[in-house]
Amino acid sequence: MLNKIWISFFFIAFFSALFQWLFNGDGDIFARIINSVFDMSKVTVDIAIGLIGILSFWLGMMKVAEKAGVINKLSHWISPLFTRLMPDVPKGHPAMGSMTMNLSANFLGLDNAATPLGLKAMKDLQSLNPNKDTATDAQILFLVLNTSSVTLFPIAVFVYRAQQGAANPTDVFIPILLATFASSFAGLLVVAYKQKIQLMQKVVLLYFSAGIAVLLALIIYFAQLSADALSSQSSLLGNALIFGTIIAFISAAMYRKVDVYDAFISGAKEGFETSIKLIPYLLAMLVAIGVLRASGALDLIVDICRTGLALLGFNTLFVDALPTAFMKPLSGSGARAMMIETMNNHGADSFAGRLASIMQGSTETTFYVLAVYFGSVGIKYTRHAVTCGLIADVSGMVAAIGVCYWFFG
Repeated sequence: MLNKIWISFFFIAFFSALFQWLFNGDGDIFARIINSVFDMSKVTVDIAIGLIGILSFWLGMMKVAEKAGVINKLSHWISPLFTRLMPDVPKGHPAMGSMTMNLSANFLGLDNAATPLGLKAMKDLQSLNPNKDTATDAQILFLVLNTSSVTLFPIAVFVYRAQQGAANPTDVFIPILLATFASSFAGLLVVAYKQKIQLMQKVVLLYFSAGIAVLLALIIYFAQLSADALSSQSSLLGNALIFGTIIAFISAAMYRKVDVYDAFISGAKEGFETSIKLIPYLLAMLVAIGVLRASGALDLIVDICRTGLALLGFNTLFVDALPTAFMKPLSGSGARAMMIETMNNHGADSFAGRLASIMQGSTETTFYVLAVYFGSVGIKYTRHAVTCGLIADVSGMVAAIGVCYWFFG
């Protein structure tokens, strides 16, 4: 899928440039395309340098949390919910532990730990599958929860915003939380409807009530603020929560008598390696998207969407961020590159730049997760997994647009 997308970007850019050269007499079009290759290559290096430091720091802190047993504790808190949502999985089955560990790691933004745990969870669920080539209800629900991106700290989004010159990189923190909640809640509801899961259970309602209470508290609090105060308060709350969590991780590790410094260094080494591995993927997608924009093709697609929405009477301020929304279900690296390119072109603190950041942080790459997780256990028939995952994606994107208008419109 990613290979086809990447190649198609170059061919679309080529034919767009050829059209403008032959029919519009634009003799500089190919020079602009080549210049964009060099520009995007430089942007990639600039971003990668900043990314190395913050990823190393954050993965170091996550290793401290892991050694302190924070992820295990989160898994213990989440487990009662899964026993009700997945009645086909026996209580105490290894799949329950794997799933809760995976979602706990995702919640903390620990991607490098979440993926192996997710693959193990899918393998454990496959052991209960009577039809090995067809996804079970439990596997579908687990996948949709992964694609809805339940993440508390979207650190990478903050890093990219800082790299692109955002005045307050974390001012999108609360909007991302609200949008990802909408995505996850929509995904869960549609799966529950399809699988006839009984949500009116005491334990399930207790978890839902807690989540909705937090959401309503945030909405009520921010609804009282002026437009100017929304951004600053979001940034303040986000920074305070992130730093408070760091202190909590260190405190928990000290309580468990963990060598905090040694654990941090161990995780930071993984962060450095992860940062270096990201560079080729980021370079490939940023150059391809830069070429697409320089050729005029990307602007043409956006303008068509803007014109159509304007004719329908919609406010079109959000249209410039739509490339990130279109790319997100298909490719994580592609959506990340689209977000960076949007900020690079419009500004990190522009409406489009902020909205692209919120979209990037509020959903996951549905088709990639589906291919990796189901492919790892040989599932060919995904049943309603794709439909439910895409509904969660669309819900997250719509919520992102609404929340961005509320905070920054």
